[in-house]
Amino acid sequence: MAIETKIDLVKGDITKLQVDAVVNAANSSLMGGGGVDGAIHRAGGPSILEECRKIVAMRGGCKTGHAVITTGGNLPAEFVIHTVGPVWKGGGNGEEKSLADCYRNSLSLAADNACKSIAFPNISTGIYGFPKDKAAKVAVETVTAFIKTTDTIEKVVFVCFDQENFEILSRFLANISIR
Repeated sequence: MAIETKIDLVKGDITKLQVDAVVNAANSSLMGGGGVDGAIHRAGGPSILEECRKIVAMRGGCKTGHAVITTGGNLPAEFVIHTVGPVWKGGGNGEEKSLADCYRNSLSLAADNACKSIAFPNISTGIYGFPKDKAAKVAVETVTAFIKTTDTIEKVVFVCFDQENFEILSRFLANISIR
């Protein structure tokens, strides 16, 4: 690949980031909810929900590990990529593969829509109960593997709302050469 993607880590509010696409840790209904999902819908305004309703009418929602894209509405980002992370059920039910699919499918949608920059929250580590250390490992490994396959995405930002996720991701990112 001709370019080298930069990976950043920030602690803050994903709805304020100046990137081409932000990833929403959505639920399968795409109708908004708590945590990151609720924050993105509130900050982005009604156009995001309108587009989500159209997607639901066409395809019946979004399955775990899959991703769909909408406008960014009132967000600084042009797009919101909604992905449904897995609920942690002990690790023997394909949760790590499903989480990796969230990152891969989100990055693929971003690249397909000519996004040069994308921001990810900590998918599934809140109410879905995915262990934060396992989730960080999956996120970093999946993102670093994917970005080696594309010239489109120039910057990936991991956005942590809490200090614990920030520290865990910092440790995993310290061990990679793409920074």
